[in-house]
Amino acid sequence: MTKTQQVRLAQRPSGFPDADTWNLTTEELPALSTGQILVKVDFISLDPAMRGWLNDVRSYVPPVGLGEVMRSLDIATVVESTHPDFAVGDTVSGIFGVTEYAISDGKGVEQVDLSVAPGPTWLGALGMPGMTAYFGLLEVGKLQPGETVVVSAAAGAVGSVVGQIAKAKGANVIGIAGGPQKCRLLTEELGFDAAIDYRNDDVLRRMRELAPKGIDIYFDNVGGEILDAALANLRRGARVVLCGAISAYNDEKLQPGPSRYMSLLVFRATMTGFVVFDYADRYGEAIAQIGQWLAEGTLKSREHVVDGGVARFGETLNLLFTGGNTGKLVLAL
Repeated sequence: MTKTQQVRLAQRPSGFPDADTWNLTTEELPALSTGQILVKVDFISLDPAMRGWLNDVRSYVPPVGLGEVMRSLDIATVVESTHPDFAVGDTVSGIFGVTEYAISDGKGVEQVDLSVAPGPTWLGALGMPGMTAYFGLLEVGKLQPGETVVVSAAAGAVGSVVGQIAKAKGANVIGIAGGPQKCRLLTEELGFDAAIDYRNDDVLRRMRELAPKGIDIYFDNVGGEILDAALANLRRGARVVLCGAISAYNDEKLQPGPSRYMSLLVFRATMTGFVVFDYADRYGEAIAQIGQWLAEGTLKSREHVVDGGVARFGETLNLLFTGGNTGKLVLAL
């Protein structure tokens, strides 16, 4: 028998998740059946989407059930196997949850090559954030060379990759982030052309100064007032890519929708939402291209790794909603 600590959903939060949201349990896992693997979780991905999974509402995936292990994508090591496709010692990724050990039948589990990049990068630029940035910008946004791209939450896991892909494709890139340190990261390390500090700048005014002819693509990760500012500065034929709205994830009441939506009519623009899972059959394409950019130094992967056990999951998750992370947030066990 293998004992494992797990984080389970104790109650659905109203506003920010707190200690009462989670229940830390210790479970004994059964012996493996034929065709299963036992994995030891090494790294847990922490993502803004997790907050949405806690709400009992209709969405692109079912909510996490009360009493269930919290859903998460992990990097893990196979420690026991009766599955023909996985051997002891293999490094894999899969939705194993916030747990120290897990049993899987191998469905949805992928091999991970640590010679290409370390585990946290496979949860960042080579993981869901990278896939989201790649397909959101190139397929939904239909980026063309020379266009002006604005991305919010630009120092986060998705936004930082969006901006770098846009630069690699010949765009003019403006990032929006919170605080001078994050803005310097964008321009001095990640190659953005300019940055707007939403905590200290007038976002609408700075956007108009930096893109006087308007913006072609706005990649939205935050919603709210920043989305409105972008809508006010569109160019004809602009595309607004709706990826997330982290500014409202912990609101207890629904906020009013964008007040400047008529800009879509005036500028013959589009606003399109997407879910990265719709491109699952093309992940290999994105991984190959992003991997090449990483190897060339065209793209830099940023991970914010927090060390600790699964008991630190709740406090670490909330870094996403307070601006406490830079790049991809990962919990290392």
